[in-house]
Amino acid sequence: MSRKINGKTWLGVLFVPVLVLGLSAACKSTPMAADPAIDAGAGGPVTGNTASGYRVLTPIQSGDLTLFPVVRADGKAGEGAAFLTLDEGLRSGEVEVTEAGNARGLVRSRGGRQPVYQGDQVNTLVLINHSKRPLVLLAGEIVTGGKQDRIVASDRIVPSDSDPVDLNVFCVEHGRWTETSNKFGAAANAPAKSFMVQPEVRQQAMVAKDQQQVWNAVGGAVSAMAYAAAPAATQPPSPHPGNSSGTSYDISTASVESLPMQSRSLGTTSYAKTMEMDAVAQKVDEAAPELTRAREQVLVQLKQENAIGVVVAVRGEIIWADLFADHELLARYWVKLVRSYAAEGLTTVGHRAMPTVEQAQRFLDMPMHGEEKSQGEVGVYRTLESQAGTTDQFVLESLLPGLREEVHVSRVKVNRPASVQPVTMLR
Repeated sequence: MSRKINGKTWLGVLFVPVLVLGLSAACKSTPMAADPAIDAGAGGPVTGNTASGYRVLTPIQSGDLTLFPVVRADGKAGEGAAFLTLDEGLRSGEVEVTEAGNARGLVRSRGGRQPVYQGDQVNTLVLINHSKRPLVLLAGEIVTGGKQDRIVASDRIVPSDSDPVDLNVFCVEHGRWTETSNKFGAAANAPAKSFMVQPEVRQQAMVAKDQQQVWNAVGGAVSAMAYAAAPAATQPPSPHPGNSSGTSYDISTASVESLPMQSRSLGTTSYAKTMEMDAVAQKVDEAAPELTRAREQVLVQLKQENAIGVVVAVRGEIIWADLFADHELLARYWVKLVRSYAAEGLTTVGHRAMPTVEQAQRFLDMPMHGEEKSQGEVGVYRTLESQAGTTDQFVLESLLPGLREEVHVSRVKVNRPASVQPVTMLR
């Protein structure tokens, strides 16, 4: 299946056919196991009303990625332009993030009292929003600096001109606890190279909510990036034998030590520093060449369709969906989201046939069941988490006056054993 962008046929071989053919050949390993809740049946685009209120369009395929644009079935849009993003706030100086122990200088006295911070903490930072716009934060967004690079633990909104707030985070740089700067910055200096952690790491933060599992996912991703950036003569590892879907590298000590030294390690435990390395950044861009090199063309097409999000398939497996209040907010997150999806493609093996529009629609329409857990701040935001089989959903709702709407929705395919119950307590 193909689409047209600015009158040109949009295929996975538009710019670099030799590279894509090479990637396709490399992906002919163990077929991924089917997910019966998503994969039953086949068909074309869904029309009319849908169970989710969203409608999936014809996909864009680029390298190992297949992105299904998503529109609202009712054609309405939210107020995404009213929100400030983390990257925008850090780069302009309107948002400050610091270690808890350095927060005293940011705290404004209220009634003669000030919060007391006992010292720096791995899983807590302090953030203040000086902007006149509310700040939206997405789980998996990276801030670099301080004593360790961190990622935002869960979606949230920080009101405009705020007091300092405690920000729940996870470390993505195991092993360092030495301050490199008083304040944190965005994960990349140039917007074109902006990124957040890939879906596997985001999932551990959002679903497992466990620092050790986040570190494990980061360690696996960094090791896999080392393989990807290694010379071509170095063969990638086999899928882990305990994973029937073949969607993660076996990064056991034995397999790593069997590789040449240059491919074992990139010399850092930091996910951010790994992604900023030229060799890795080049591989990430090559993993989805059309989406990274022709992003402006893609965004023009998505704007014409009024797309507000995407369903994501990596190597033929539907794994994620990111949906926003409107197209404008999607466009501002586009580069970092696409590069995170592309990084996931670099660190997985196995391949399946490209999913259909109907399968992507089923992923969105699958009803959630069980108890819905919520948390937030009165009058500012709330988050809702629910689960259905191997799919978890996370919804960020704004409760601000005049901005009462869903700002961001994530649907996550979770590779959990049937005997393991999902964690539903939100941070």
